[in-house]
Amino acid sequence: MSTKSPSASLSSRPGWLAAGALYLFYAAVLINTIGLAPIRPRLPLYLALEFLYLVFFSMMLWRPARQPSLRLLYFLLQALIVFGLQSMRLRFDFLIVLYILLSYQAALLLQSPARWIWVGIYLLLSCIPLMFALGALEGLALALLPMTGSLIFSGYVVVNQELESAARASQSMLAELQETNQQLQSYAGQVEQLAGVQERNRLARELHDSVSQTMFSISLNSRAAQILLVQEHERLRPLLERLQALTRGALEEMRGLIAQLRPPEGESANRPTS
Repeated sequence: MSTKSPSASLSSRPGWLAAGALYLFYAAVLINTIGLAPIRPRLPLYLALEFLYLVFFSMMLWRPARQPSLRLLYFLLQALIVFGLQSMRLRFDFLIVLYILLSYQAALLLQSPARWIWVGIYLLLSCIPLMFALGALEGLALALLPMTGSLIFSGYVVVNQELESAARASQSMLAELQETNQQLQSYAGQVEQLAGVQERNRLARELHDSVSQTMFSISLNSRAAQILLVQEHERLRPLLERLQALTRGALEEMRGLIAQLRPPEGESANRPTS
């Protein structure tokens, strides 16, 4: 039979509301024990066994054993204590309420199928002694209500653990999605930066291919103008007009490339100034 360790268990301790209900069940058993006249000759023995049951139950409820073998030994020992209480007077049906508490603990501390095996054992111990003492039909009728309580408490624990597991899985998935979103945002920023670098490289190539060649032509025409200024005045005017056109064209190309490098108005407005 496999068990859950406290570190692996989703919920190895009950909430305060559930714990209060469990101890109320135990108080009902204790009050019935003290109040019934047939028990009085053996009342100290009953109270001693019930107190021993309470000690073991409380220890396992709040400080569950880590070793699986100790947990199984605990459930076996508790079953023997309740069965010992039953054996002294088989007709006392109120004692089987103690199996409800053990069924709750089995569902809380054990994994399937071990939890359901122990719950099944407690259900059998709840009804078989009464069926033996009172008859099959009457004994089963008296045991049905506590047996139903055992199943309800066990089912409550299992459903609560499944909900807790689903909530943790959702939180883990949400954390992974948030991390993935941050990575995507980082990648998007890197892609944007890379796109900016590529755009600047393209503009640099255009500057080198077009504007630099134009500026080289301007330089050559300026040198030719200097030569013609000394030798042939009549050919100087067309050359100066050509030089002016080249300069105007280079200036327009530079303005166009600078306009492409300029950020949009919204971006430039939000950019901090030095």
